[in-house]
Amino acid sequence: MEELDPLARIPEPIKHTAARIEDWIHEQREAHALRRGRLPTVVAYAGYGGEGWIRVLARVLLVEPGAERKAQYEDVRGWRSFTSIALNDVDVTVAAGGARHVVTADRGGIVDAIVPIRLEPGWQEVTLEVAGSPPVAAPVLVVDPATRFGVVSDIDDTVMVTSLPRPMLAAWNAFVLDEHGRTPVPGMAVLYERIAQQHPESPFLYLSTGAWNAAPALTRFLSRNLYPSGSLLLTDWGPTHDRFFRSGKEHKRTQLRRLAREFPQIQWLLVGDDGQHDEELYGEFANAHPEHVRAVAIRQLTAQEAVLAGGRTHAETRSNHPWVWSPNGGGLAKELRAIGELQPL
Repeated sequence: MEELDPLARIPEPIKHTAARIEDWIHEQREAHALRRGRLPTVVAYAGYGGEGWIRVLARVLLVEPGAERKAQYEDVRGWRSFTSIALNDVDVTVAAGGARHVVTADRGGIVDAIVPIRLEPGWQEVTLEVAGSPPVAAPVLVVDPATRFGVVSDIDDTVMVTSLPRPMLAAWNAFVLDEHGRTPVPGMAVLYERIAQQHPESPFLYLSTGAWNAAPALTRFLSRNLYPSGSLLLTDWGPTHDRFFRSGKEHKRTQLRRLAREFPQIQWLLVGDDGQHDEELYGEFANAHPEHVRAVAIRQLTAQEAVLAGGRTHAETRSNHPWVWSPNGGGLAKELRAIGELQPL
């Protein structure tokens, strides 16, 4: 008698009711869009990689014929970016350096995959293509194996002022404002540019609990305000198989642990603010992976921002690494100079 694989007897996890409802809605919208003649297209996000591999980040949408460029959200603002129709479980071809690999978009149309492609260090381009759509270029920063320093930065209230109560923050930023209505935190772009000049080969990764739908607007905001180019590490809103909403804290924990595995040679400057859970998360990560942390820089909220954020959340869990605090980029630059992490002008 043939012996069955014991893993084959493990049932798939039962989905949360909200997840089943979300899947049904997606299926109905997808089927309706296909009947109306909509075509698939790839929206490419900036990825990153290392020696012999790249992490591809993108989203597959269904759009009207001829609207492929608009699908890149060049003209889409605020809430309209959340009315797009994702194409789930579709194959996407990744091509670069003479190699071609096929990855699959998940249930939200999100592509987040490691692909074994060898590229030279620096900013490179790969092409992403889905059947029935022209290929799209995707930027990828390939980190040199000799790189020993990088920056992980929060977005809301760290590089971009929000000044809203936390329960309203995500909805307001995602559905109402476009990048023209967002205010940069004073001095942060200058600080990051100085760091980039001091460490020209180092990666900048912008880690946020924001949704991938807002990625194009956030990319334009960072570019328009002269922040260094880098990859966005966002999440997909909505229910999972066991939760009504995804955990933002767990998303950040997971991404930090992943970076430690992917770049064991890099020490990170972790930048966040004291209005959410950044101090707690960075302290946990620094204690668990002390060899991967160079220093922690925390932007202090103003009194008004702190009230709207529900107060400051100074974490008891800290590490023995250098920690600095200041209300703006200029103050953080001064503090980082004092501990030897930033060269004087």
